[in-house]
Amino acid sequence: MKRRVLGKNGLEVSELGLGCMGLTFGYGPAASEADAIALIQKAYDLGVTFFDSAEAYSQGVNEALLGKAVKPFRDKVVIATKFGFKEGDASKGVDSRRERIRAVAEASLKHLNTDVIDLFYQHRVDPNVPIEDVAGTVKDLIQEGKVRHFGMSEAGVLSIRKAHAVLPVTALQSEYSLWWREPEKEILPTLEELGIGFVPFSPLGKGFLTGAINETTKFDPTDFRNTVPRFSEENRKANQAMVNLIKSVADAKNATPAQIALAWLLAQKPWIAPIPGTTKMHRLEENVGAVNIALSKEDIQNIEEAAANIEVVGARYPQHLQNRVGK
Repeated sequence: MKRRVLGKNGLEVSELGLGCMGLTFGYGPAASEADAIALIQKAYDLGVTFFDSAEAYSQGVNEALLGKAVKPFRDKVVIATKFGFKEGDASKGVDSRRERIRAVAEASLKHLNTDVIDLFYQHRVDPNVPIEDVAGTVKDLIQEGKVRHFGMSEAGVLSIRKAHAVLPVTALQSEYSLWWREPEKEILPTLEELGIGFVPFSPLGKGFLTGAINETTKFDPTDFRNTVPRFSEENRKANQAMVNLIKSVADAKNATPAQIALAWLLAQKPWIAPIPGTTKMHRLEENVGAVNIALSKEDIQNIEEAAANIEVVGARYPQHLQNRVGK
């Protein structure tokens, strides 16, 4: 798999990473430890060197799984994790106080069984703590050798600029896909100007763009998509038009919808590294296959023209979570 560089300080990652959240959190029952470790190690065998976790994904359980899985090849991979929620629990609100960031760093190093965190993201901007103080704290951790690079997640342009002035931001992680293109307005131009990499999460629209979900799909009671307006039954039915577009391109390319959705993202900018997540080995292999799909300028243009006629309906977050993004 080819590599991409995030930020100006040379953080090199595989062009596709692996989002590990769903292995323990958010999308229904957790995978077994054995299955999760096998999936992560298979990803590495397929060329993935970029793995994404967070304290908030099961308060250390996700990080511990990842640490155990990559131990045999730790020095050959990039591990990203995140701080920023009270007690590591997103339901309790944000907390990026200096002492909290330092405590999370120490805990994450222990859970991941590593000496250094390659990329340490602020999970959500904390309106109660100046972003300059957050960047300053991470800068101290970098100087102490505990962290290598600083990242932000779902941050707005002003916060990114303020943080970057204190400590170069290596990467921004936010949602971006064919059915959520808001970052194109202000975020992507800002990242390009400042030399910051972009790590799209939910590049497959939380599974919707794979074509495996329709209006009759029933989610596990613990699956957070039950709370997402975009995933209401009527909105899933309306949004099927986007899936149909992607399927038509996939059929012409002898590919799958997921592969086309990922290939489209990879074609946008050379400093974008999406992190699709999955619990299924065959989906992992399918996703990685996207790196072999070449979309021409004509292909991209055709997708753009068709997508412009499709209105995606439904908010991507329930209101209380929407209030935390773009700050």
